Amino acid sequence: MIDIANIPPCAEGQKRLVIVGGGFAGLKLAVELSDAWFFKSPYQVILIDKQNFHQFQPLFYQVAMAGLEPSAISFPFRKIFHDKKNVHFRMAEVKEVKAEENCLLTNIGKIQYDYLCLATGADTNFFANQNILKNALPMKTTGEALFIRNTILHNFEAALNMRDAGDVSEFLSIAIVGGGATGVELAGAISEMRRYVLPKDYPELDFNLMKIYLIESGGELLGAMSKKSQDASLRFLTQKCNVDVRLNTRVLDYDGDYVTLDKGDKIRANTVIWAAGIKANQLQGFLAETYGRAGRMLCNQFNQVNGTDNIFALGDLALQTHEINYPNGHPQVSPVAIQHAIHLAKNLLNIQKKRPLQPFAYKNKGSMATIGRNMAVVDLPSFSFSGLMAWLVWLLIHLYYIIGAKNRFFILVSWAWSYFTFDQSLRLMIRPKEKQKGGLLEIKSSQLGDDNNPAQQ
Repeated sequence: MIDIANIPPCAEGQKRLVIVGGGFAGLKLAVELSDAWFFKSPYQVILIDKQNFHQFQPLFYQVAMAGLEPSAISFPFRKIFHDKKNVHFRMAEVKEVKAEENCLLTNIGKIQYDYLCLATGADTNFFANQNILKNALPMKTTGEALFIRNTILHNFEAALNMRDAGDVSEFLSIAIVGGGATGVELAGAISEMRRYVLPKDYPELDFNLMKIYLIESGGELLGAMSKKSQDASLRFLTQKCNVDVRLNTRVLDYDGDYVTLDKGDKIRANTVIWAAGIKANQLQGFLAETYGRAGRMLCNQFNQVNGTDNIFALGDLALQTHEINYPNGHPQVSPVAIQHAIHLAKNLLNIQKKRPLQPFAYKNKGSMATIGRNMAVVDLPSFSFSGLMAWLVWLLIHLYYIIGAKNRFFILVSWAWSYFTFDQSLRLMIRPKEKQKGGLLEIKSSQLGDDNNPAQQ
């Protein structure tokens, strides 16, 4: 490993701010503190991420369902910071934080900082179940969304070679674990594919055999939303989308063929998408007592990590409690991350101007989820609504937050094309050449019938 990372020295009068993570929080903070024609930032900003692009996580499910290209929801960091002299991006992985030395150990060398912001986000939580970890599919990155798309399309191709209806049903059926926004939106999108798209691609398959399950351990879908929105989403999924919703049901195990439920029954499905929980991405170098619930970092009302004055945590990583409204911390959603970043940028400027820090107060502007064509639910601070109007609001809000005019245009065109043609054009299996014996469509010989079993020929 290189001793010192190759980063230019700070300009005179500048302090170095290192941001780890280029999600909603990290990217927004870097943008807020970047130079503008009317503003010379007092900070040199070093943005570190394992990828060289920002990912728009709320639309991962559309990549997984072949509705959008991965490039439409991704944007290169370097393009964002063209002409921003004080912002430097490094694609790197942080190995450890040396708080007492004010430095990071990374795979490209040691990086010194004056102030450190941790915005590493969260990853899928499998709750230490090794079988589920091995066999279920998470969806927290663009790569994982593409893998889901490949897996589903692979299973449809394989189902064409099945003779037994039970085997066909297993390869077509999909179980989604977790009834939050991700699970609800996935279930709705898959239902639309089953109804409008797949029968045209695979006319030889009986899609009545394709079951879509949505399994939620709690008593309602969209637990963070209003009762009205919860009821509407359940009604849309069960009555209009024909999704088998299982509430108050926990998944105990998944062996690759059968999902075992806590009520004793089993579901046969070759594809299980795990959207049941998340855990914060932690970094080495902090004591165990620095972390709280779900591995989130305990921090004060100024986003300072407990026990430090120059290390901050933002977004999904930050556990910042409020006795009345958020006793268990703020929800792990993008509006919190963005507001964290905007507020911390102001406080960092206050530090340079020797002004007192201002406490963070989350302003809940509402939440929303889409279920499918003309079906969505929206909660605003004063009222809730659902249906076509909610769906249009969902479209506009998501387009607004996408980075880049070209990306917005391509997404709008893709959505319009899908809406008016009842079709999608991205059903491609794109992945590296496989080396294992059996090739791309290797399946169990017992499921092909005796005529296709090499052992019996």
